[in-house]
Amino acid sequence: MISWFMLGLLGLAAFRLTRLLVYDDIARFIRAPFHEEKEETSADGTTEFVLYIKGRGVRRFIGELLSCQWCTGVWSSACLYGGYVFWPVVFMPLIIILAVAAISSLLEVLVSFFLSQTEQ
Repeated sequence: MISWFMLGLLGLAAFRLTRLLVYDDIARFIRAPFHEEKEETSADGTTEFVLYIKGRGVRRFIGELLSCQWCTGVWSSACLYGGYVFWPVVFMPLIIILAVAAISSLLEVLVSFFLSQTEQ
């Protein structure tokens, strides 16, 4: 049975790992073989980046996976939990680092929000 503390730690670590894989620029090289981003201009003149999934079969599956935070979150959670159960010596430091990074990210969002409210 897993403790509530460990469940929280794994949850924060899975959250951070998912954000890292799906959104963060530092992991763009992981997504590059599976995604193509194109800048498109709409009729009203606004530009936006559109994500296209590359390939077929397994390549397309991984591209879809890496474009969906819900999908990646399930696999991130499964990998972190499996690592915690079967190889805790290696995975506990990784889980702790990711969990601390998640807390730091959440605190940064809160501080930025409250600072923007005081400036208005």
